[in-house]
Amino acid sequence: MPLSEDLRNELAGIAPKRTCDRLAELSGLFHAAGSVHLRGRGEVSLHLDLVSSAVARRAFSLLRALGIESEIRTYRRPAFDRATRFQLHVPGTAKTLRVLHEAGVLDVLHRPLERPPKRVVGRSCCRGAYLRGALLGGGSLSGPRDPHLEIRTGGLDGAEFVAAVAAKGGARLRVDDRGRFAVAYAKGTETIIDVLGAAGAADTVLALEERSVLGATRSTANRLANADHANLVRSSRAAHAQIQAVRRLEKSGQLEFLPPTLRELAKLRVRHPTLSLRELARKCDPPATKASAYRRLRKLQQLAER
Repeated sequence: MPLSEDLRNELAGIAPKRTCDRLAELSGLFHAAGSVHLRGRGEVSLHLDLVSSAVARRAFSLLRALGIESEIRTYRRPAFDRATRFQLHVPGTAKTLRVLHEAGVLDVLHRPLERPPKRVVGRSCCRGAYLRGALLGGGSLSGPRDPHLEIRTGGLDGAEFVAAVAAKGGARLRVDDRGRFAVAYAKGTETIIDVLGAAGAADTVLALEERSVLGATRSTANRLANADHANLVRSSRAAHAQIQAVRRLEKSGQLEFLPPTLRELAKLRVRHPTLSLRELARKCDPPATKASAYRRLRKLQQLAER
């Protein structure tokens, strides 16, 4: 399965619980894949043009969670591979216009905004949600050899805003104006991992890292020992199991009742899926030892298995 499809499927499975995160994700979706249509007499309607059924279902659920009704339709793209595309038709009701104004998609006069107000992405969780929405609506990822990430927006202002949001999380995206649209993009595994990690795509990060390791191993097999490769793969699989344990604890509601040291390491593991135990331990406040980090992660897995 292509990396872009893996990424969309993973992000589509993340359902934010906070209203601020829902609004930020909706904002990212509309700025990457939305359009506003004037119908006369001050009435408007809105469309989301999406590439996959998983993203369409996610957008439908997100709108419904915010009290907005929508309708999913399909059509075949007239050019290239005639692939099936998905559209969400959103009537411009008073409730819809109010929510989209709150999400920074429309201004008070119901005109589309190139970028949302800063309040929409004021928190780190909201910035991650906005990146997730933008990736769902206009993201593409290729690799693992020469990995390339693009987030497409309607104009240069929107692409610069995506790059600014990513920069808050330590990821440097470049911007390119391509005439009819603009993109915020990144080349290189490290930057791409930072962006995807901020958006919550931990599994795709691990897959990208593992595929990158496998590709490097094949191309330089004469210089790499089998043991080194096995250790990297084992570390990736261990990190994946730890992230799955954290997610089970979140889903069951147990995570918020755990001791602060366990909660801290759980959040660090999800945020930094490729870091070693020693590097994770250094990010704790105060810094912990590698052995202590291992015991805490092991405790999280044991709690998740009960």
